[in-house]
Amino acid sequence: MPSKTKPTRSRLLLAGLLFVAAVAVQSTASAADRPNVLVILCDDLGYGDLACYGHETIKTPHLDKLAAEGVRLTDCYSASPLCSPARAGLLTGRTPSRSGIYSWIAPRNPMYLKQDETTIATILKGAGYDTCHVGKWHLNGLFNHPKQTQPDDHGFDYWFSTQNNASPTHRNPKNFVRNGEPVGELEGFSCQIVANEGIGWLKSRGDTDKPFFLHVCFHEPHEPIDSPQELVDDYPDANRRGEALYYANVANMDRAVGSLMQALDELDVVDDTLVVFTSDNGPETLNRYSNAWRSHGSPGPLRGMKLHIYEGGIRVPGILRWPGRIEAGSESSEPVCSVDLLPTICELTDLPLPKGKPLDGASLVPLLEDKPVKRTKPLFWHYYGAFHNRQVAIREGDWKLVAGWDQTPDMPTGGSLKPGIVDALKRSELKHFELYNLREDLAEEHDLADSEPERLQRMAEQARQLYQEVIAEGPNWEFPAARGRKQN
Repeated sequence: MPSKTKPTRSRLLLAGLLFVAAVAVQSTASAADRPNVLVILCDDLGYGDLACYGHETIKTPHLDKLAAEGVRLTDCYSASPLCSPARAGLLTGRTPSRSGIYSWIAPRNPMYLKQDETTIATILKGAGYDTCHVGKWHLNGLFNHPKQTQPDDHGFDYWFSTQNNASPTHRNPKNFVRNGEPVGELEGFSCQIVANEGIGWLKSRGDTDKPFFLHVCFHEPHEPIDSPQELVDDYPDANRRGEALYYANVANMDRAVGSLMQALDELDVVDDTLVVFTSDNGPETLNRYSNAWRSHGSPGPLRGMKLHIYEGGIRVPGILRWPGRIEAGSESSEPVCSVDLLPTICELTDLPLPKGKPLDGASLVPLLEDKPVKRTKPLFWHYYGAFHNRQVAIREGDWKLVAGWDQTPDMPTGGSLKPGIVDALKRSELKHFELYNLREDLAEEHDLADSEPERLQRMAEQARQLYQEVIAEGPNWEFPAARGRKQN
């Protein structure tokens, strides 16, 4: 349980500065010799939403070109089947439930990424990088408030962000904050605004010899969706309500990626920059809630969508480009996950891994040399509010285990954290095991639990051990007492 004494903004900043100083002392290599890193994260982009991943209608020429210049990952995963945990996992290299980011973070929710969590930005800033976050943050319930950490508390020198979605829609949003100051209404579409802010930051840096880490988090194609009319008009054959709007939304995001790639070219840093493109989870389900009528995302051949622990909820597009280090036009079926990004960047920059907390990711540097990734533990996912009471999955090689838990009643699907949920997690155990061979059964249609009893038993024990370890580490957040009565 967190202390009842709330951290002040000055205390949070002091703790962050002390950690950055510690990292800087350990770093001896020249910052100028290290690669730049550009991470582009989409919101609710499905595995099948890009032309280079098989969509037959949506036009994504810039991302298709990016894939042709690098490696297209066929077995790329997010750390979670929904937004806030996925972002925590990507930045920390840790299964998000370890850090207490159990679900999406509603405004004023007590969940936030604590100061003692080490992020990619904190590590790179301590090693002399310029760091910038633009777009969706969604790692606190008290956005731009001193009682919880903000992007600058986690290593970002410059930030231009929203708590969650662009509001009121992607068109002319009015809820961005730049370095702690609300910006007011902006003209244009969110992905273009976010990309332009990142490009402006890149071009205005004082010392261009310093490497940079730019984290671009698009709101697209999350609801509430809005798109340029000229792009909507590109899809005259889309006849379902909201379909053309969705297709145009993905195409508009693709345009923004094109702007970012052009900026790297203009700055002559293409060969010095690792570009990572991916999504935070699978596509939103059409009409799951009233504003989701424009959500026509595709999981491709996968089972499930957002909020599912099946492949459609966690397997996402993944593209890596780094000329000279990654073979152009290549493809990899090596299972990789966003939690792998932190250890990968640490190895590429010759920086030490953070100590004191368990990491779940593995370095992908062997993949750049067409070698298998070396893992000491299987890939692991946990989300208590997933569909059909299936909350845990692990993948080892071609095999995937899916598991539910023993609590009754089941948790409400998709809800943010509420009082009592963490207590239930900490006393729960796994059951309802399913087993799939993903190489032979990508759609997870054939449960092999009965025909592979030894494999099932071994993987179930792995899942139980990891689950108990992760849940034991996760904090139990303190909710404010309800007005007029004591909160249990």
